[in-house]
Amino acid sequence: MIDISERAQQHFLRLLSQQGIDGLSIRLRVTAPGTAAANCELEFCEPADLAGGEWTIECVGFNFHIDGDSASWLDDATIDFEPNATGGQLNIRAPKIKGNVPGTGAGLVERVRYVLEAEVNPKLASHGGRVTLLEVDADGAVLLQFGGGCHGCGMVDVTLKQGVEKTLRERVPEITTVRDATDHAGGEKPYYSKPEGKSAIA
Repeated sequence: MIDISERAQQHFLRLLSQQGIDGLSIRLRVTAPGTAAANCELEFCEPADLAGGEWTIECVGFNFHIDGDSASWLDDATIDFEPNATGGQLNIRAPKIKGNVPGTGAGLVERVRYVLEAEVNPKLASHGGRVTLLEVDADGAVLLQFGGGCHGCGMVDVTLKQGVEKTLRERVPEITTVRDATDHAGGEKPYYSKPEGKSAIA
């Protein structure tokens, strides 16, 4: 699944020993897997922090845990530590965490969903929002639902037209229009409660 070099293991062991906590280990998880925003995150982990679904690699002097939901994205991954004059650099290479960009033969729904997850939602996240694809009809009309900080936001029309629709139509030319199916009157934590400020994406 994942290859942890001897140098990386020694680096982790040094870090763990500096913490002075019995039973402390390292845990790796993938955030936003399958999108262009995918990233690997490492953290110290005490026994009580383990959820029970982790994959565990027994290293010399410590355990290295992989979050269960992240494991499938880490095939052929490697972790190495390269010493240098300032200490060293930890390198994690995980070629599969971003998934595969849909090819020209991929369906319209698959390509729209990829653009939303890879480009649109990482930008909306800066305002605590996200958008979900509801459907793409036979005429190429995309129906979306906004959530989080975009639900009820006063700038959502700008975000939709100048941000989301513009991005989708550039990446997926077959799209004819983009519509918002969200009931914005029910938004509990809109980023902007009035039509003022700046859109998260436009």
